[in-house]
Amino acid sequence: MKEGKKPLKSNEHRHREEAGFSILETAIALVLMAVVGLGAASLFFFAVRNTVSAGDRELAMAVAQQKIEQLRNVDFNDVSLAANAGTSTTLTRAGRSYTVLTTIITSNVVNGQPTTKTITVQVTPDSDGATWARNVTSVFGSVSLVWQRTARTLGPNRVP
Repeated sequence: MKEGKKPLKSNEHRHREEAGFSILETAIALVLMAVVGLGAASLFFFAVRNTVSAGDRELAMAVAQQKIEQLRNVDFNDVSLAANAGTSTTLTRAGRSYTVLTTIITSNVVNGQPTTKTITVQVTPDSDGATWARNVTSVFGSVSLVWQRTARTLGPNRVP
């Protein structure tokens, strides 16, 4: 053999150097890919669920605003604005069910007649099965609108 040249490697030695991934490396890679895939799938599910809940809250706000507008269009002394501890009704909008709780409290009584009414409209989406969707204290829960209405009467300290 001439100096400076290396001997040729045998076929067996060459195959060992060219070998691919082992079964263990492949199994570990598959497990890691499964964990990442399941994480991404759960994030997708979470995003879809929150999008649906946001739609419910948006429609709940529209229902509450509609109820407030109805009460704004009636006379101050109308029966529908009589003080109550809360009347509950169920409405369906866009295929979703909502519970509407309307509470009216009178205050500032002058000469036996109230001059201020505080109206609270609380709308809860019933379509969402999650308990947090019906929780009033939750950010994601019910929509509540509070509005004060005053009578068009002169106060006791004002001379006509």
